[in-house]
Amino acid sequence: MNLDAIKQVYLIGIGGIGMSGLARYFKHLGCEVNGYDRTETELTKTLVKEGIAISYQDDINTIDAIFHIPTAETLVIFTPAIPKDSKIKAFFESLGHILYKRSQVLGIISASRFTVAVAGTHGKTTTSTMVAHVLKDSGYDCSAFLGGISSNYGTNVLYGNNNTVVVEADEFDRSFLTLHPNIAIVTSSDADHLDIYGDRSHLLESFQLFLDKVVEGGTRIIKKGLEFEGQISYSGHEVADAYASNVHVRDGEFFFDYQDTNGRIDDIHLGIPGIHNVENAVAAIAVARLLGVADEAIKKALTTFKGVKRRFEYIVRRPGAVYIDDYAHHPEELRAFLTSMRKLYPTKTLNVVFQPHLFTRTRDFVDGFAEVLSMADNLLLMEIYPARELPIEGINSNWLLNKITAEKKRIVTPEEVLEFARNEKPELIVTVGAGDIDKLVKPLQTILAHA
Repeated sequence: MNLDAIKQVYLIGIGGIGMSGLARYFKHLGCEVNGYDRTETELTKTLVKEGIAISYQDDINTIDAIFHIPTAETLVIFTPAIPKDSKIKAFFESLGHILYKRSQVLGIISASRFTVAVAGTHGKTTTSTMVAHVLKDSGYDCSAFLGGISSNYGTNVLYGNNNTVVVEADEFDRSFLTLHPNIAIVTSSDADHLDIYGDRSHLLESFQLFLDKVVEGGTRIIKKGLEFEGQISYSGHEVADAYASNVHVRDGEFFFDYQDTNGRIDDIHLGIPGIHNVENAVAAIAVARLLGVADEAIKKALTTFKGVKRRFEYIVRRPGAVYIDDYAHHPEELRAFLTSMRKLYPTKTLNVVFQPHLFTRTRDFVDGFAEVLSMADNLLLMEIYPARELPIEGINSNWLLNKITAEKKRIVTPEEVLEFARNEKPELIVTVGAGDIDKLVKPLQTILAHA
């Protein structure tokens, strides 16, 4: 496929975070971009405002005639999450279009560039966004395809004037195997996506295949303790090739020192909270130093880093009320998030609103979820968000709730969460999950901003 010849692009499942990034990329290149998604969201509304036509009906009559004839100028991209019985997908196939996965297109875009790819079952979105911000803010520059909306730039795709591209490398559906990185980071390899991989051994095999894709002379940066070999190990809490030390909180902000074989960087102020984000920053600094970015420029960039939407995002932060929203949907992500909350607010009652994501993930990690959610002082547990799955008998939020030892815990509806906020006016509350729990963010913000 010759990307330079493309004039019109149709994306099936355009509302996904990765797909929307490609939509913006091709729109930036001047292409006519259309797409379909089953649900209207804030992200799809933003895409429409940017001039991208979107249909929310799986109806072939909504497809513009310019996409009916397969040519070298037309590109059709689909997400693996799209249902197999999608009428629009079947229509394009019947016309003779070659349909490309998002990962295939991303692989083609990055093939001729110096690629920094960040993989991991968690931590990859913040780390890749942090790497991109350090390179942009320092003047080194880069393009980037991110798995979340950067709070600094208000988008999930960045355009640079050099040949460097930062890519979030997604392990779902083995998508990251289309990449050939010059620098590869692996942040974590905890068991996840077992509906795809079956067991952790197959997940690890896929990560090793990803690392095998690193080009000759390239660099593998691996979190210390993982099963993989690399040129640089890193850690946020113990000695490694690159590591953080003297991690502490001052006035509600995280500070740390950085050390690697090239020397120290002292008293780095991280613009976002979280012990786990200190570790993410260590990986980002390692990349920046490899590329020759000056230490002072790195420090400045990390101070100004505002994070990623729905990753430890402060929604309300005022005397008497703190409300934070986070995307964590795996036990280890939850552990890192809640541990940081305890470090930041050790004397406050921690109210946690959590929405489990997927029946299979809840089933596979129920004991881990139960252990970590028991860290809450008061747990408001929502029903499982099914996403692409059908219900599994016996796997529900009540089953999970019974395993949780938190003193206060109950199943709630979205309206009951809002009612709790109105009546109790909590000093500290968090919403956590990867489903549609984000629909609570604005109403909760309205309630708590002036409570």
